[in-house]
Amino acid sequence: MSGRRIGPLVTLAAALAVVAATAGTRSGGTLALQSTGPDTTGAALWAFLQEQDYSNEWALWPGKGRLYEGQEPHGMLLTTYLNDVAANALERGVSSMPAGAIIVKENYMPDETLAAVTVMYKVPGYNADHSDWFFTKHLASGELDKMPNGMAMEGRLPGCQNCHIAKKDNDYIFTGEIKGR
Repeated sequence: MSGRRIGPLVTLAAALAVVAATAGTRSGGTLALQSTGPDTTGAALWAFLQEQDYSNEWALWPGKGRLYEGQEPHGMLLTTYLNDVAANALERGVSSMPAGAIIVKENYMPDETLAAVTVMYKVPGYNADHSDWFFTKHLASGELDKMPNGMAMEGRLPGCQNCHIAKKDNDYIFTGEIKGR
């Protein structure tokens, strides 16, 4: 894990931003929603994931395990983690993920080297045209990846939205079916 963490000062600054933004309202592996809305930045989300120690503490997508076969654009091998909100929703057989659901997909190269970490975070009212998903793509270091035009890969990402819309009837999720589980 240490190779995937961002520098201590950046981590501390981002963690403080999350703490300030959530002001004691964080629990159960979820960024709390406030009346002013959650902090939807890639840096804050990454800091939260590191604080939660998601890769050791969160559930794996049911039936997938670690390093299952993937495909482009994510990677040849994948591991998908769910916070408690998302895991409980899958267990209940929901037709769409509830507010606060977080899905983390680690993207690996064929030699099992971590290439990127992609995240979907369900934020009510954030992105109504795309089921309220906030998307991020982080490099293995934790730094946000950038598109060719220099835009940080966080938020309403056209590439993510345009691909995931193919699974609109499954709440934009490719990893597995969520309805009727």
